[in-house]
Amino acid sequence: MAGSTFGTIFKITTWGESHGKALGVVVDGCPAGLPLCEEDIQRYLDRRKPGTSSITTPRKEDDLVEILSGVFEGRTTGTPISLVVRNTSQISRDYSEIASYYRPGHADYTFDAKYGFRDYRGGGRSSGRETIGRVAAGAIACKLLEQLGVSVHAYTRSIGPIQADLTHFDAEAILSTRTAMPDRAADEKAVAYLEQARENSDSVGGCMECLVTGVPAGIGDPVFEKLDANLAKAIMSIGAVKAVEIGDGTSVSARYGSQNNDPFRVNDGIVTKSTNHAGGILGGISDGDTVLIRAHVKPTPSIYQPQQTINKTGEEIDIQIKGRHDPIIVPRAVVVMECMTALTVLDAILLNMSARLDNIVSFYRK
Repeated sequence: MAGSTFGTIFKITTWGESHGKALGVVVDGCPAGLPLCEEDIQRYLDRRKPGTSSITTPRKEDDLVEILSGVFEGRTTGTPISLVVRNTSQISRDYSEIASYYRPGHADYTFDAKYGFRDYRGGGRSSGRETIGRVAAGAIACKLLEQLGVSVHAYTRSIGPIQADLTHFDAEAILSTRTAMPDRAADEKAVAYLEQARENSDSVGGCMECLVTGVPAGIGDPVFEKLDANLAKAIMSIGAVKAVEIGDGTSVSARYGSQNNDPFRVNDGIVTKSTNHAGGILGGISDGDTVLIRAHVKPTPSIYQPQQTINKTGEEIDIQIKGRHDPIIVPRAVVVMECMTALTVLDAILLNMSARLDNIVSFYRK
């Protein structure tokens, strides 16, 4: 299977299945000397693990990470970092029935069409548990970015019709509310909305946002390796994400240029902008402003209502899905978006180190 490796210099390869023995990731290209321990990574994994509230799947997993290589005496060695998280709560019998048919909204049919074979236990590589490797690697990327003064923070912008009021932005609420919303009042409304959907045997979609501060101007490339293009690919690679926006996104299509352009200013010798409709990226290259990415996530496809589908012989049938499923994907996907963003920005920063001759000369001719 191709397509499990991401990045150019800071490169990750994820592996494992939802109901296999374990999942993990190999991180290559991390510089030597970064202070790193399992607790640094576990903080991020705890944000995406199941069974933490009434609006997540009841599957209970500790998702404890083990560092197998690449760290010695508390610091990275510059060699590949191998991380593993063992599965401990598989109930594969819940999925044995779906081996003969294709669940609506899932990758069952497309996986079969591509490979002629699929791991039907929880979706295999198409399962949300695949993101464990991304988050573990992203935790390292976030720590490395902190050394450079770059911060990455994602949160839930909306759940169904319930929007967070960003004028009341509460960063602490992102880590303490069940929805990962930065607005506690909106969180309460969203939880009530989700409980009603659960009572109706249904699921809900939503929107995530991610803010990246401290990115210097000049990161990214102007053609195929645009920073915004690579961010869009990274975020779209997260299961259930159906649309990605940078800055003001789709709303710019209804504006005049005079309304959409961000005027440049100079404050104390530093180039700034008076607005940030562009979301911190112009021509595929960072402009020094906050990078803003937005992702729209579809409702969880596993719902407990009767649905129509076909089986592997082409017969039309009615089904009712069993098992343990989230009524919404967004709150647990927020940290995945944060980590994929960090991986993309870090890789672009490392690639940028060789963009100018004067930078290379100043580094090697000290």
